[in-house]
Amino acid sequence: MVDGVAGMCEGIQLRDFPAYIHTTDRNNIKLNFFMREAERLSSLPDGVIFNTFDDLERPALDAMRSVLPMPLYTVGPLCLHVCHAISTSTGSQQLDSIGSNLWQEQDDVLEWLDGRALRSVVYLNFGSIAMITGEQLMQFALGLVDSGYCFLWNIRPGFVKGEADLPPKLLAAVEEGKGKLSTWCPQEKVLQHEAIGLFLTHSGWNSTMESISAGVPMLCWPCFADQPTNCRYVRTEWGNGTEIPPDVAVRRAELAVMIQEAIRGEKTWRRAQEWKEKAQVATLTGGSSVDNLGRLINEVLQTNHHEEQESSKAL
Repeated sequence: MVDGVAGMCEGIQLRDFPAYIHTTDRNNIKLNFFMREAERLSSLPDGVIFNTFDDLERPALDAMRSVLPMPLYTVGPLCLHVCHAISTSTGSQQLDSIGSNLWQEQDDVLEWLDGRALRSVVYLNFGSIAMITGEQLMQFALGLVDSGYCFLWNIRPGFVKGEADLPPKLLAAVEEGKGKLSTWCPQEKVLQHEAIGLFLTHSGWNSTMESISAGVPMLCWPCFADQPTNCRYVRTEWGNGTEIPPDVAVRRAELAVMIQEAIRGEKTWRRAQEWKEKAQVATLTGGSSVDNLGRLINEVLQTNHHEEQESSKAL
């Protein structure tokens, strides 16, 4: 357990940190590499841009601002800036077509969601890198069906290690219209759909911010990197999600119960709505993220103007 670090939540445990510092050895090679890089980068940039907003991570941001010499620009959630621009711009179709996905999105999932009841669908997506075993695939699939809720599951190419088939019980649920499978879908639009009641996620930062922006509670199953830390904050600091226990194998019966409890949890739902509102406020005119984005743009323009003047003098 780690306590007494400025800006860090109380009682955070070693398992909540990124995997590369899961060590108590001060001489660990990976730990020292990242410490050196952090020290080196702390003095190089003219500013640091964060895809977050002030209300979400104020203690950590205040702590960093007290020790770092450069300004910090909290400009997130970035996905909401795009949403606001699309809703107010005459070029909304062009903006809406811009994407950074690695795979072709399947828009038919949105039509499928249109036929589902309010907050009745569990959405699963474990990101673009994480992989699971065939046994984990089986347990997740059967747990989904056993939960009794409709589901939308994003299973990208290469998601499963080795060869594995989806169980007949899950495929039957899909045939009956109780489930939908995709290889990749427009996640932001999916999360914003009123039929989504729960996001079963790997807790990647982009997914976390998109879920917060949409006001969807999360059931977290973090894998590596910053995901355990993100999950910890979702679970204990922000209160807008729960966690699949990390130290035990996923089993269908337990997963079904966790899904049922998570999607029915009114307290978690209310917290998710509160964070959604705060994210909206931050990204509207007068909000902290809009103001910080303006400051950032002005700083870049002024720096560019100064460099042009210096270049002209040299000529």
